[in-house]
Amino acid sequence: MPLPSTLADLYKALKAELRAYAPDSADLEARWILEKRMSIRWSDIIASPEKPVDSEKISLIENDMKARAAGQPLSRIYGAREFWGLEFTLNEATLDPRPDTETVIRRVLDVFIDRNAVLEILDLGTGTGCLLLAVLSEYKNAQGLGVDLAPRALEAAVTNAARLGLAERASFGCGSWFDAVPAGAAYDLILSNPPYIRESVIPELERSVQNHDPILALSGGADGLDAYKNIFLRLGDFLKPAGAAFFEIGFDQADDVVRLARNAGFSVQGVFPDSAGLARVVEIRHGDKL
Repeated sequence: MPLPSTLADLYKALKAELRAYAPDSADLEARWILEKRMSIRWSDIIASPEKPVDSEKISLIENDMKARAAGQPLSRIYGAREFWGLEFTLNEATLDPRPDTETVIRRVLDVFIDRNAVLEILDLGTGTGCLLLAVLSEYKNAQGLGVDLAPRALEAAVTNAARLGLAERASFGCGSWFDAVPAGAAYDLILSNPPYIRESVIPELERSVQNHDPILALSGGADGLDAYKNIFLRLGDFLKPAGAAFFEIGFDQADDVVRLARNAGFSVQGVFPDSAGLARVVEIRHGDKL
């Protein structure tokens, strides 16, 4: 990358280089790099495009670009990702939160209209804690538990809860699904973005996913449905009678997940699309067997 002398020149140079390996996100990534490394906001760039750039910071950006060209996503380079307008710390044991997962939050807000509601929330496979903490940020009287099988993922979740000022309302437990949930506990809202990628498909995923997202958070077994099968076995024991559960799914899994839920005795309230129009969230409640 040629050495630009102003913010405007640097922005243009970054976009041009990023188009080679991130054509769909070159503009956003260029902005992110500038904001992160130059310690400025996008509005500063618009207001002062001719502002000179620091050569030492250019050196940091050049290193970032080398890592990005090698297939490392910016979120891994910086160890953080924005989700629902909040910044979440990542580590090697956490999934990189995607915008598609925000569909879960939007659906929760549509269902639980009263933002002052007193809610008990459970997040299964919490990872960075992004689902639990994003919901807690919207409901000031809610509290919740996030569970994960990976201790290092829980370290990130605890860190994020503290950074976001939500530590007093968020707790975390280590274990497999409901094994980490106190016996007798019941929740108004259960959330999960479980591993749902079929094992055979994982070698075909983008390098940024294959090489940097943990296999534990990706692989859903041979058919991609292992997590749903395990969760549905015990979901009814922990979901309150009037509670609702929201699960992220793969774009082609709606029929299978709906079938599994109904076979387990649950009522499926609907399947909801992400911003691209792909099936992304299944909403489940107790069925007639309650």
